[in-house]
Amino acid sequence: MEILTYTTQQHWTTWFAVYLFLGGMGAAVVATSFLTHMYLSEEKELVMWGAISGVIMMVVGSGMLFLHLLNPWAVFYIVSPYGVFHKPDSWIAWGSQFIVWIQITAILYALPYMVEKPRLLNWPIVGPILKLPIVIQIANFAKRIHGFLGWVGIITGIGTAVYTGLLLQSFPAVTLWHNPAVPILFTVSAFSTAMAWLLIIMYIFIYHRVDHTIRALYERIDLGLITAELIIIFSFFNFTLSGSESGYRSADMLWNDNGWLIGFILFGLIVPLLMELKCVFGTWSGKVPIVTASLLVLNGGFQLRAFFMAAGIYAYPW
Repeated sequence: MEILTYTTQQHWTTWFAVYLFLGGMGAAVVATSFLTHMYLSEEKELVMWGAISGVIMMVVGSGMLFLHLLNPWAVFYIVSPYGVFHKPDSWIAWGSQFIVWIQITAILYALPYMVEKPRLLNWPIVGPILKLPIVIQIANFAKRIHGFLGWVGIITGIGTAVYTGLLLQSFPAVTLWHNPAVPILFTVSAFSTAMAWLLIIMYIFIYHRVDHTIRALYERIDLGLITAELIIIFSFFNFTLSGSESGYRSADMLWNDNGWLIGFILFGLIVPLLMELKCVFGTWSGKVPIVTASLLVLNGGFQLRAFFMAAGIYAYPW
């Protein structure tokens, strides 16, 4: 008689969901703010705060990963280009370099605006650093190669967002993760949460210093991204329900969990979708509705990754 045992993996848990969430969203925030600044509107405030907040997200997310490794040589291998030269066909090595270089590029791209910002110059620690002659020289040089830095940031930002999904897909024992739709889903989710985060920045912190057309465009793009996310999720789980037994068990676990149905599907996708529809095409105006919808989108982005970690089921024949 054949015996098949199912168990939930315990290696990648909530801490890894935080890493995937902050890493993907931070990278998408940088890429989106760069694209906006280069091709839509030279909003200095938006690109500066987008770059700063994006870097902070990626630093926190990467820091959690490094703490989990607890091995300085492993950290060195990840952040240095050694992995790319040692194994150039490894997309994990390339993804690690994307994360490193997007942070460097984001700081350099925003630096010319940071050294001109009186508020930042008055901050403790940050202000004295920005006033250093070497920092001012670097800022002037960065301004001369702004276009190059922008494209490096856009490419590495998109690459990092995709990489968060590819990283999860690299676990072949878990059918829920080892699926071609995972990188697509996580990339769409990363840019949706990035739009939500930038909308919060524009509506709360720099409302009167950003063109209304940029806010309206972001709202429409996020509307499309949430719709795409819903379509991908339902198509994705239709595949798992008719695939391997471990994939079926993962899908069954999620679709019978009220946290997934109510916390993520309802309040993380459907409710913000309806709210943004009302804001874009309806009569809702003001800051509260769109900020509330954006906060729900951020919560949904984390819930997606947390539930994916929790439902990572694999099977073994004993």
